[in-house]
Amino acid sequence: MADLGVNIAGVHFKNPVITASGTFGFGQEYARLYDISRLGGISCKGTTLKERPGNPVPRVCETPSGILNCVGLQNPGVDAFIKDDLPFLEKSGTAIIANIAGSAEEDYVETVSRLNGTSVDMIELNISCPNVKEGGASFGTSAASVEKITSAVKKATEKPLMVKLTPNVTDITEMALAAESAGADAVSLINTLTGMIIDINTKRPLLRNNTGGMSGAAVFPVALRMVWQTASKVKIPVVGLGGITKWEDAVQMLLAGASAVQVGTASFTDAFAPLKIIDGINNYLDKNGYKSVSEIVGKVEPW
Repeated sequence: MADLGVNIAGVHFKNPVITASGTFGFGQEYARLYDISRLGGISCKGTTLKERPGNPVPRVCETPSGILNCVGLQNPGVDAFIKDDLPFLEKSGTAIIANIAGSAEEDYVETVSRLNGTSVDMIELNISCPNVKEGGASFGTSAASVEKITSAVKKATEKPLMVKLTPNVTDITEMALAAESAGADAVSLINTLTGMIIDINTKRPLLRNNTGGMSGAAVFPVALRMVWQTASKVKIPVVGLGGITKWEDAVQMLLAGASAVQVGTASFTDAFAPLKIIDGINNYLDKNGYKSVSEIVGKVEPW
């Protein structure tokens, strides 16, 4: 059996498969189905400083080969996460990534400050949120704002910092380089693509928020391209996600330069998808004579 272990910014993952934020909750529901210690890591539900009820329904709808969602970061807040969810995760036997979000820089800083001293292994910074103090544009849509929020959070946290990049930009590599220059220890990409579906009978969007974030198999080629481009530009580790539904997708992400992958929407249609992907990666490595997963990272051979 090949060595599936990976190290990202000093954090050890027993294998390169992490469940993506927003699709796995805090792990407790899936733990009823299988031993979640088999996972490389869990990126927890996006957590904010205060409790958020999320957006009004309907806030999820299907699309061809994917879903649209505008859940709106419904979560119990960081204090409730520490009190109620972290004790379970501490016993899960896998790496814990706290995904944090906010609507102002001070929110992010206070949230990560409260996570200092906890058992969280890594922070994943969600910069797809609207910056309410700067006109509502996403923190992640300009290199200057990426650098500013990353720098502020990096100074406030004692944990390794991974910045989750939005694909809704002209050049995602510019955002990755800005995060790297501001002290990010890793980047993860991609977050959801903004999309829309209209009911032709009611003439209304299917989502109450009108637009939402698209995820699922349909976005995989876009995500793969962005991971490949980013991995060739930055020196810090890249974690690839977006539309990974089977082990072949994960291997492609690794070949494109990702040190690890995150599996999200696939878990909605097959709760066991992350485990199948772990086994598939292992079988691929064994079949091709690789001793470790790191041997295939970035080994794509472009024409």
